[in-house]
Amino acid sequence: MATPNYGYEKRQRELAKKKKKEEKLKAKAAGRRPEDGEGPQGDDADAPDASGDAPAAGEGAGGTN
Repeated sequence: MATPNYGYEKRQRELAKKKKKEEKLKAKAAGRRPEDGEGPQGDDADAPDASGDAPAAGEGAGGTN
């Protein structure tokens, strides 16, 4: 009876993880977001960006004049 080749199985799992990670990075670079997290992330991301940009722009304009 042949013995299982655990090294081969482990390598296949590692390759699958690597492929999944690369696909995730490509999706992120394309600007896609996970469907289940779009709503809250979009709303939360807009509010802090708007608040953070306004004071920074005011300070920057005041310092240059």
